[in-house]
Amino acid sequence: MKVLVVGPGGREHAIVRALLADPYVSEVHAAPGNAGIAQIVPVHPVNASDPAAVTELARSLGSELVIVGPEAPLAAGVSDALRDAGVPVFGPSREAAQLEASKAFAKQIMAAANVPTAMARVAATAEEAADALDTFGAPYVVKDDGLAAGKGVVVTSDRDEAIAHAQACFDAGGTVVIEEYLDGPEVSLFVLSDGRHVVPLAPAQDFKRIFDNDEGPNTGGMGAYSPLEWAPANLVDDVIARVAQPTVDEMAARGTPFVGVLYCGLALTSRGMRVIEFNARFGDPETQAVLARLKTPLGGLLLAAAKGELDAMEQLKWDARTAVAVVVASENYPDTPRTGDPILGLVEAEAIEGVHVLHAGTRLDAAEIVSAGGRVLAVVALGQDLVQARDLAYAGVAEIGLEGSQHRTDIALKASLGEIVVPAGSAGIDNEKELS
Repeated sequence: MKVLVVGPGGREHAIVRALLADPYVSEVHAAPGNAGIAQIVPVHPVNASDPAAVTELARSLGSELVIVGPEAPLAAGVSDALRDAGVPVFGPSREAAQLEASKAFAKQIMAAANVPTAMARVAATAEEAADALDTFGAPYVVKDDGLAAGKGVVVTSDRDEAIAHAQACFDAGGTVVIEEYLDGPEVSLFVLSDGRHVVPLAPAQDFKRIFDNDEGPNTGGMGAYSPLEWAPANLVDDVIARVAQPTVDEMAARGTPFVGVLYCGLALTSRGMRVIEFNARFGDPETQAVLARLKTPLGGLLLAAAKGELDAMEQLKWDARTAVAVVVASENYPDTPRTGDPILGLVEAEAIEGVHVLHAGTRLDAAEIVSAGGRVLAVVALGQDLVQARDLAYAGVAEIGLEGSQHRTDIALKASLGEIVVPAGSAGIDNEKELS
C-alpha cells in the first residue's frame, strides 16, 4: 500500500514512523514534511492546505491512502477534495472538522448528543463576556471560537486577563466560548471513526502549560505519557458509550459523517467525566506517546477507517511498556519563537536504547538541521515503567543542544510518584445535564 501523509509536524513524523513499521505499507511519502521526516521518506514541498495541490500529488504518486494530519488542511477541505477524486482518505470533511474548528459548534453537537461537558456561553461582545465570566466565576476559562493551534485558551483567576483575551478575539472579528472551570485530572483519548463505528486508542495525559507545575500560558502541549495506571478501569468504555459513539452518531444523522480521529479532551471531575474539547485529528505530543506503544499495523487500521470497515478490525495490540514524550521548544515559545538555530545531539539522543526523537518544527539549512517553529522536537522513550521511561526521555533531552531552548522537567512526575488523585464520583459519567 502506498500512503501519503499530509503535514509538517511532530504528529506526522510519529505517523510516518509507525507506517514504516507496517508490513503492508510498501511506500510512504510526506507533504511537506520536515527535516526529520525527510531523513526517512521522500517529501514534497506542497502547501498542505491547498486541496487541489494535495489531490494532484496524491494522484501522481498513486496513493492508496492519504492521511491528513493538521487542523488547517482539514478546515480547508483537503479531505473533501481527495474524496471527490476517489482517493481513500483518513481525515474528516470540512463540515465534520467543525468539531474542532468551532468550539460553539462542538457545544451544539454535545448538547444534541447529550454528551457531558462544561456549562458554556458564546460571547461576541465585551458585555456578553463580562456577564458570562461573572456567572461562572473564577477560575475563568475563555476559548477562541476557531482554530488556534492549541493556544487559543486562557485559564486564569485574573478577570482582567480573561476580559483582555476575549476583547483581543473580538477585535480580530471573532467570538469566544466562556466555560465553567472543570476540576480534576485531565485525560486525552484518541478515538478512530469510520463514520459509523469507533475504535479507541490508549489513553494519555498531556501537559499544556509552558512551565513546570502547570504554570505560565497554554501551549500546544509540552509532553505526554501513556498508559495511565491511575485512570478508572472503565474509563475507555465510558468515553465510547457516552462521548465518542453519540457524537459520531449525531454527526452521521446530520449528513456529515465523521471519518478520522476524534480527540476527546476530558476532565475527571468530582461530578463525573466532562469533555473539555474535541479535536478532529491526532494531537501532539499525545500522538508521539500513544503511537510509540501501538503494535497493530497503523496503515491497515487507518485504511479500514477510511473505507468504513472498522467494525471488521480485531482488538488492537499494545506494547506493555510505558511511553513518555518530552517536548523541546524554542526560546520565547509560545509567543514569537526564536528560529534558525542549529540542533545538536540528535544522533546521541537516539543512541540511547528505547529513545527516539520526533521532529516538529525543523528544517534543513545547507544540510544542517535547524529550528523552524515553536515546538521543535519531542524526545520519546519506552520504559518498563513510568520511572524508567521518564529517566530515558530526560536522558535523551540532555543530549539535545539548541540555543535558548526550553522544556518542562516534570512531565509525568506526579504520576510516577503516585500523586494523581481521581475525585470520587468520576469513575463513571453521571447523567446530570449541565448544558446551557
